[in-house]
Amino acid sequence: MARKVVNRKELRAQADAAEARGKTAKKAPKEKAEKAPKKEKAVASKKSAAKKPTRKKVVKEARMKAYWGVFNQAMKRLVVFEYADKKAAEKKAADLIASSRSHHFVQLVKEPITE
Repeated sequence: MARKVVNRKELRAQADAAEARGKTAKKAPKEKAEKAPKKEKAVASKKSAAKKPTRKKVVKEARMKAYWGVFNQAMKRLVVFEYADKKAAEKKAADLIASSRSHHFVQLVKEPITE
Protein backbone atom coordinates (compact mmCIF):
# COMPACT_ATOMS: atom_id res chain seq x y z
CA MET A 1 0.00 0.00 0.00
CA ALA A 2 1.30 3.42 -0.90
CA ARG A 3 1.25 6.27 1.55
CA LYS A 4 -0.65 9.42 0.77
CA VAL A 5 1.66 12.26 -0.27
CA VAL A 6 1.41 15.24 2.08
CA ASN A 7 0.97 18.58 0.35
CA ARG A 8 2.82 21.08 2.52
CA LYS A 9 1.42 24.12 0.74
CA GLU A 10 -2.17 23.08 1.45
CA LEU A 11 -1.37 22.40 5.09
CA ARG A 12 0.31 25.81 5.41
CA ALA A 13 -2.72 27.52 3.85
CA GLN A 14 -5.03 25.74 6.30
CA ALA A 15 -2.86 26.75 9.24
CA ASP A 16 -2.78 30.38 8.10
CA ALA A 17 -6.56 30.39 7.68
CA ALA A 18 -7.07 28.94 11.17
CA GLU A 19 -4.69 31.49 12.64
CA ALA A 20 -6.50 34.35 10.89
CA ARG A 21 -9.85 33.09 12.19
CA GLY A 22 -8.43 32.92 15.71
CA LYS A 23 -7.16 36.51 15.63
CA THR A 24 -10.41 38.02 14.41
CA ALA A 25 -12.68 36.00 16.70
CA LYS A 26 -10.87 36.41 20.02
CA LYS A 27 -8.68 39.43 20.73
CA ALA A 28 -9.08 39.75 24.50
CA PRO A 29 -8.20 36.15 25.43
CA LYS A 30 -5.10 36.42 23.28
CA GLU A 31 -3.63 39.03 25.63
CA LYS A 32 -4.01 36.61 28.54
CA ALA A 33 -2.53 33.84 26.46
CA GLU A 34 0.51 36.01 25.70
CA LYS A 35 1.31 36.41 29.40
CA ALA A 36 1.35 32.68 30.08
CA PRO A 37 4.01 31.79 27.49
CA LYS A 38 6.32 34.46 28.88
CA LYS A 39 6.28 32.72 32.24
CA GLU A 40 6.95 29.39 30.57
CA LYS A 41 9.85 30.88 28.63
CA ALA A 42 11.34 32.28 31.84
CA VAL A 43 11.10 28.89 33.53
CA ALA A 44 12.57 27.16 30.47
CA SER A 45 15.52 29.57 30.37
CA LYS A 46 16.30 28.87 34.03
CA LYS A 47 16.33 25.14 33.36
CA SER A 48 18.68 25.49 30.39
CA ALA A 49 21.00 27.77 32.38
CA ALA A 50 21.37 25.13 35.10
CA LYS A 51 22.82 22.57 32.66
CA LYS A 52 26.59 22.50 32.42
CA PRO A 53 28.22 21.42 29.21
CA THR A 54 29.94 18.07 29.48
CA ARG A 55 33.27 17.33 27.89
CA LYS A 56 33.97 13.99 26.39
CA LYS A 57 37.15 12.33 27.47
CA VAL A 58 39.64 12.12 24.62
CA VAL A 59 40.93 8.57 24.27
CA LYS A 60 44.63 8.37 23.57
CA GLU A 61 45.59 5.94 20.85
CA ALA A 62 47.92 3.29 22.19
CA ARG A 63 51.05 2.75 20.14
CA MET A 64 51.34 -0.77 18.81
CA LYS A 65 54.39 -2.90 18.08
CA ALA A 66 54.36 -5.74 15.56
CA TYR A 67 55.76 -9.22 16.23
CA TRP A 68 55.67 -12.58 14.45
CA GLY A 69 54.02 -15.30 16.50
CA VAL A 70 54.19 -19.06 15.97
CA PHE A 71 50.81 -20.67 16.70
CA ASN A 72 49.54 -24.25 16.90
CA GLN A 73 46.19 -25.53 15.62
CA ALA A 74 44.41 -24.47 18.81
CA MET A 75 45.50 -20.84 18.20
CA LYS A 76 47.82 -21.02 21.18
CA ARG A 77 50.83 -18.75 20.77
CA LEU A 78 54.01 -20.74 21.37
CA VAL A 79 56.85 -18.37 20.45
CA VAL A 80 57.13 -14.66 19.62
CA PHE A 81 59.80 -13.19 17.35
CA GLU A 82 60.66 -9.58 16.50
CA TYR A 83 59.15 -8.24 13.28
CA ALA A 84 62.56 -8.27 11.53
CA ASP A 85 63.03 -12.01 12.32
CA LYS A 86 60.31 -13.45 10.07
CA LYS A 87 62.67 -16.06 8.63
CA ALA A 88 63.50 -17.31 12.13
CA ALA A 89 59.77 -17.55 12.95
CA GLU A 90 59.09 -19.55 9.78
CA LYS A 91 62.02 -21.86 10.53
CA LYS A 92 60.71 -22.46 14.09
CA ALA A 93 57.25 -23.29 12.69
CA ALA A 94 58.80 -25.76 10.23
CA ASP A 95 60.81 -27.40 13.03
CA LEU A 96 57.67 -27.77 15.18
CA ILE A 97 55.74 -29.29 12.26
CA ALA A 98 58.54 -31.81 11.66
CA SER A 99 58.93 -32.77 15.32
CA SER A 100 55.30 -32.95 16.50
CA ARG A 101 53.49 -33.83 13.23
CA SER A 102 50.83 -31.21 13.93
CA HIS A 103 50.33 -28.03 11.98
CA HIS A 104 51.96 -24.78 13.18
CA PHE A 105 51.84 -21.43 11.44
CA VAL A 106 53.26 -17.90 11.61
CA GLN A 107 50.96 -14.93 12.11
CA LEU A 108 51.44 -11.21 12.71
CA VAL A 109 50.80 -10.15 16.32
CA LYS A 110 50.33 -6.54 17.44
CA GLU A 111 50.71 -5.58 21.09
CA PRO A 112 50.51 -2.16 22.75
CA ILE A 113 53.77 -0.59 23.82
CA THR A 114 53.93 -0.07 27.59
CA GLU A 115 56.08 2.81 28.73
